[in-house]
Amino acid sequence: MDASVSTVQGGRSVLERSPLHRLPDRVLQWGLSALAAGVLVLIAYFFIRLIGQSSTAFGHVGFLNFFVRNNWDVSQLQDGAACATAGNAGCTFGAWALLLGTVITSAIALVIGVPVAIATALFVTELCPRRFRGALAILVDLLAAVPSVVYGLWGVFVLIPDLKGFQQFLADTFSFLPFVGGTVAGPSYFIAGLILAIMILPIVSAIAREVISTVPSEHKEAALALGATRWEMIRIAVLPYSRAGITGGAMLGLGRAIGETIAVVLVIGNSPKLGEQIFSQGYTLSAVIANEFGEAASTPVYRSALFAAGLVLFVLTLLVNIIARRYVVRSTAGKRMAADVVAPEAPAGAAA
Repeated sequence: MDASVSTVQGGRSVLERSPLHRLPDRVLQWGLSALAAGVLVLIAYFFIRLIGQSSTAFGHVGFLNFFVRNNWDVSQLQDGAACATAGNAGCTFGAWALLLGTVITSAIALVIGVPVAIATALFVTELCPRRFRGALAILVDLLAAVPSVVYGLWGVFVLIPDLKGFQQFLADTFSFLPFVGGTVAGPSYFIAGLILAIMILPIVSAIAREVISTVPSEHKEAALALGATRWEMIRIAVLPYSRAGITGGAMLGLGRAIGETIAVVLVIGNSPKLGEQIFSQGYTLSAVIANEFGEAASTPVYRSALFAAGLVLFVLTLLVNIIARRYVVRSTAGKRMAADVVAPEAPAGAAA
């Protein structure tokens, strides 16, 4: 084919699309780029606004004091007085008990919920008969459709009264452990963590199920061919391959647990003092915002303290996601390096 046939006016190839036909691709590219940039701008805007709204509280109690003091005291407001704005005067807003309560309830949720979620995912993908897998997966996923207030009410009317004896048994049996023992109050960190464990189970299980289903069948067949049992095959072939994805799913569940509000408000007891053990009443950052923002609207320093709690919650969630992302990237890079090392050895083995 000569040049007169292969080109059109302007020197463009007949196989090349005209600028007008490429316009939708450019519009799509610009539109998606703008949306992605808009998300980053929105996050930055939230962060800046939270810092601005929190400045009054940080100036009132001190930046470090807000995190390390265990004295969230708004009794002056409850008595009808206004918060003083001078340092160390009037209402105090030390959020250490709230921050630690958030960490404790989320940790309990991970300890209880993640093993159950992984076990559920392994059963659905590896052990459950094929005709029941779809129905069982749907039933587990439906737990995510239950409103959080329903979980909270279930905790108030069922878990708290029915598990009080069991909690006391655990407190008496494991009283030699730190942060365990004493008298069970009813609403507690433990009940809140148990509710959160049930709430994060669907998301962690769904992600683990999807990751486990991507394990190459050759890996599992090779383990079974070498004489491994079903459990040994899962331990040496499935779990190592899926570790990064399962960790990412657990971190997403942790983010859900950190930010959960209504269910925790109903079952944790809403005590601004740090509990002496996991069966004591407590508070979380999200719970204090939900409970007290209405009465704080007319008091600038009080409202600013709740914005500061929201800022801490925002940063904490962001750090959890960054750590999860770094772990997943590092695990993926390790797999690639292992594949690059094994791949060149295959021809030598074949030649031998």
